[in-house]
Amino acid sequence: MSNLIAKEYQNFEQIKHANENGVEYWFARELASVLGYTEWRNFTKVMDRATLACKNSGQRILDHFVELNKMVDIGSKTKRKIADYKLTRYACYLIVQNGDPRKEVIATGQTYFAIQTRRQEVADYFNQLDEDNRRLVVRGDVRQWNQMLVEAAHNAGVITEEEFATFQNAGYMGLYGGETVADIHKRKKLQPKQKILDFMNSQELIANLFRISLAEEKIRKGQIQRTEHATAAHNAVGQEVRRTIERVGGVLPEDQPTPEKSIEEVQREQLKKLKAQKTLMLDE
Repeated sequence: MSNLIAKEYQNFEQIKHANENGVEYWFARELASVLGYTEWRNFTKVMDRATLACKNSGQRILDHFVELNKMVDIGSKTKRKIADYKLTRYACYLIVQNGDPRKEVIATGQTYFAIQTRRQEVADYFNQLDEDNRRLVVRGDVRQWNQMLVEAAHNAGVITEEEFATFQNAGYMGLYGGETVADIHKRKKLQPKQKILDFMNSQELIANLFRISLAEEKIRKGQIQRTEHATAAHNAVGQEVRRTIERVGGVLPEDQPTPEKSIEEVQREQLKKLKAQKTLMLDE
């Protein structure tokens, strides 16, 4: 495993460029290849989500995603102009954060590009965002930390789908005063395929982010082993977050209002607005 990670890090390093001032950058098409995207149109969908995340973090898209046109050989001494992008490290980080989580190289890329994270930018800008954009920002963090929690749980011995469902329920039950995932889903009156995390307001998402990140740290740093111990730790963290909310007089997660729009709906609306403003030009 360590050899694989080292190899993947070398791949990211090998496609790194630097200008005359030593500022690092990457080309989107080279990054797409390293990340295993063989179809450019599929990669541009990831870039769409990444540029939206860039905007929501208070950054100018054009400072991090610079469009270029390149001439490439397509055979018989014929050349064709194609679109490419010069990307900052921050842009690359947003791309891997929004990539296909099933790809192992995506997780490796998240670690590699996390040298410069967007956490400070988000913290500085977060209070200026409207509720929908706050939800988008926090949901992105929840998605990333959930992947890390899954890995920590797996390393602790949570292997089967049944074990993982029990593990996940334990965390929610701790935070939601005994409610399981199914209970929360039913209370929010969601359709079978809708995800509860996509129908949380920003405060409820923040509470869950706190639960997820603390549980990941507790299991990883505590080197917890065995499914039952990891499950108990997740439940204990959920209960502690709940007690913290109660101590400071906050609104408990089950009492938070359920947004009418899902995260996917909000994201589609935001992307539509950006494209209407011609700030996303990701066509080949």
